[in-house]
Parts: sequence; C-alpha cells; structure tokens
Amino acid sequence: CTKVFMMASRDEAQHFVECDLCQQPVSFFCRRCGVNLCDPCVPIHLRVKSKNGHDIVDYTSKDDDDTCHCDSHPQNDCSAYCKTCDAPICMLCVSIKHKSHEMSELSDKIEELLKIIAKENDQLQSSKHELERILDHTMKMLSSIPLFYKQRKDEVTARGEEWHKQIEETVKKLHQELDDMRKEHEAVLQKQKREFEEKIGKVNEMNAKTTKLQKSKNVTELKTFVPVIEKQTNFSEVSQYSFPKSFERKIDEYLEIKLKEKESSNRKILDVPTVTSVIDTGFPADEETNNRLYDMAVTDDNKVWMGGASEELKLFDLQGLLHHTVRITTEGMYLCLYNKQVVYTTLKGVKMISDTDTVVTMFTTGDWKPCGVTSAASGDLLVCLRKDDQSKVVRYSSTGTVLQEIQYDSQCQPLYKQAVYITENVNGDIIVTDWVKKAVIAVDRLGIFRYSYSEKDSNFKPSSVATDFVGHVIVTEFPRNKIHLLDRDGRFLRYIIPEGGIKDPRGVCILDDGEMMVGECVTGIVKRIKYLEE
Repeated sequence: CTKVFMMASRDEAQHFVECDLCQQPVSFFCRRCGVNLCDPCVPIHLRVKSKNGHDIVDYTSKDDDDTCHCDSHPQNDCSAYCKTCDAPICMLCVSIKHKSHEMSELSDKIEELLKIIAKENDQLQSSKHELERILDHTMKMLSSIPLFYKQRKDEVTARGEEWHKQIEETVKKLHQELDDMRKEHEAVLQKQKREFEEKIGKVNEMNAKTTKLQKSKNVTELKTFVPVIEKQTNFSEVSQYSFPKSFERKIDEYLEIKLKEKESSNRKILDVPTVTSVIDTGFPADEETNNRLYDMAVTDDNKVWMGGASEELKLFDLQGLLHHTVRITTEGMYLCLYNKQVVYTTLKGVKMISDTDTVVTMFTTGDWKPCGVTSAASGDLLVCLRKDDQSKVVRYSSTGTVLQEIQYDSQCQPLYKQAVYITENVNGDIIVTDWVKKAVIAVDRLGIFRYSYSEKDSNFKPSSVATDFVGHVIVTEFPRNKIHLLDRDGRFLRYIIPEGGIKDPRGVCILDDGEMMVGECVTGIVKRIKYLEE
C-alpha cells in the first residue's frame, strides 16, 4: 500500500511533465541526452547509441549533478573557463568557437567563486549573530510583557489607593473646616441678631417717647429728650458677615488645590540648604588626576564608609570621628552597603569586607570591568559593567548568578556608552550616570527605558547619583560645582547649593531627616547638607 501511495504522489507531482518519447508521466531523466523518460521508455532509450553514453537518473534528482555541462555541447563536461565570454566551456569549444579567447583553468574560476561565496557567507553569518542577538532581546522583552503590565497595574492600584486615602483625609479635613466655619458664622450672626434686636427695641422706645411728647408743653422735658434721641440715631455701623471666599468656587477645584497642597507640603526643599558639619577624610591626592575622594555609603547606624585615592576604606561618624580603617588592594572607587556589609568593585569583580575585616570575593565579572555598584530592594546587587566601547547594567545574586542584563532599548540600540555610578529609586527605577553620553539614564525594574536627563549645555558632566525616600534623584556634577535635584520622573526641580557653595562634588549618599553627604573629590572634604524641611 505504501508503494502505491508513493507512486501516486509522484505521478500527481509530475502531471505536467511528460516523457519525450511517449507523452506518459515522466519518471527518469538522461543527463547526457537531456531527455525525459517514463519507466517503459528507459530500455528503449538505452538501446539508442550515443558517443557520450547515457546517464539515467531519477527525474526528481536530475538537477543534483555537480558536473558542469557545456551549453553548446550538452554531452560534454566543461573543463575550461573563457574569461572573454565569462562562461564555462568544454574542450571542443576551446578549439573551435573560443580559440582566440583568453582562457583559464575551470578549477581556478571555481576557487575564485568559492572565495567570494565564502566571504559573503561570513558576512551573512555575522549578520545572523546580530539578528540572533536582536531576536534574543525581543524574546526577553516579549516574555517580560506580562510581568511589566502586571507591575504597572499594581502601581496604578497602589497609587489609586493612595489617592483615595488622601481624598478621604482631605474631605474629612474640609468637613471639619466647614463645621468650624459654620460655628463661627453662627456665633457672629447670633451676636448681630442680638445687637439689632436691641437697636430695634431702642428705636421703638424712642418712637413711643416721641409720640408721648407730641402733646407735651413741658419745654424742659423736650430739651432733655433731644440729645437722647440724637444719640440713638448715630448707630455704629455693623459689618455683615459673608460666606468664606474659598468655598465660593467649585468644590472640586478647591479639593484639587488642597490635594496639591497636601502632596507638596510633606517635605519642602529649603531655599538655602545649610551645611551642618564638615569632615576632612584625609585621603591623599591621586598623582594623575589630583582627586582624593571618590565614593561613600551610609550604614544603618548613621556612619559613612568612604573610599578615595588610597588602598583603604574609612568609616566615619557624622561628626567626623574616624572609627575604622580597612586595607584593600585597590582604590575605593565605587562602594555600597549590602546586608550591612561594605561592598566595593575591583578591576575584575565585586568584593565584600566581612565582620572580621577579611576581604571576601563575592564574584568575578570576566572580561567586563565593573564600575558603580548598588544594592537593590530585591536583595540583589546592580553593577555597571564596561568592555571596550560597550556598557551594561547587570543584576547579580549574592553568589554571582546573573539574574538580568540591561544593555539595549526597545529599538535594540545601546542604552549606555559608559555607565559609571548607579542607584535604585524607591519606585524601582535603575538610574545611572553616563560619562560619555553626558546624561542621567533611568530604566524601570524590567530594564525598559524611562527617561534621560541632560542639560542643553553640552558641558553637562554628571558624576554620581543617589535617591532619597521621597524619590528625588540627586546628581553631582564636579566640573561645574553643582548638585542637581530631580523628581522621580527625571524632571529638574532645582540646584542644591549650600551656604558657602560646594567645590568639585562627586560621591553622594542620603541620610535621614532630609540630609545628604556630598564629597568634594579634589579637597577630600565631605559636607553634610540639610536640604529638606523637617
């Protein structure tokens, strides 16, 4: 049954191709003669004499021959290449039609063509790698879509609940305000009511007295009454109490104003930030850059680890007292606190200082050089990595397992050119400073681009970055002695410039009570700056 099915399928597929001898469905092909043949006609064709012989093959494989046949003499194989005509030819053609033409070995032409094909194939393979990279990135984005939109919905729900709470609190407050206003209004009007009733009583009394005196002949009594009635006609003016102006507008407008006041009144930014203390870290100057202080990280008990241009890390309290010094094998360029331990990056990986001051390698990063490092709310570490002209952010577990790589945007273009310092905001945004792009670049927790902050001035050179409990983004810029304060969406709010100014600010970390620690990289001085109201 199987054989019959296969024959039937072949006959159907070859319905329009007929045997050149009898017009039956074709089954075979003679390569030497170029003749289509059915099964019965094959023996007949083989009995026909041919000086080149016959080469009978299945019709479906008639084009599988690696031999190059001459176009002018199909019975002959090509053995030379005519450069003049740019065509393969047989030996018969060489001696007749192409006798005076420039020739070459067929193998030389084949080798030349194979080199071209190999070169083009290499380029295609390179393109394939790029396409596979883009496909991989696309698939990762596709797989992250459900989680991304679930998180967005959760954020909308949480924000809605927050709004509901604010509205309920605001409505309750407005009800109380209205109750207080009502009592005040009623008290004033009750007082006015009594005053006017007394005055009207006096008027009635004067009227009765006047009526009585109309028949009086007593001049003395009349003269005595004149100043009395004149005094009563000079009533003091009484102001009429009106409804509060604030409630004359539409109530929804008033609610909106109150909500905005509530939102902005949590912690206001000081007009003039103040320096509450100064610490001289004592780091030496780097011979090449003259920089002293690079980075800092605050502990849970309000002490600050600092790293500078020496192979040591120092722990200060907020009053500037040095509590501890730990020797390391590199400069303390990038620091963070992870599980209450200070963590820093080296040329090859990430290390941690244990409770016994032992340096422990957490993990290595291969060919990629780590820069900025920060701990994430998830319990992972976020690290900026750089190799040649590439840069990316990688999320690691504590054991060095790669959990996430962030390198390209939705158009598969590089997000970063040189990601240096890094932090995570309260909403999960991952924020880095890029020294080549001269920008602050933020992606969400899934690595999807959120915003980029830079200034129109091309001299903008962001250095380090930190975030506070409100979601403010604090960016230092040491070439121009500025500290930029952004909101959580990357919009510029204002510059933080304390009394006495700040010189070459680089490392920055956030303390409680609306304060930040900012390090001056050239002087090695750290300033504790109060920038939010209580």
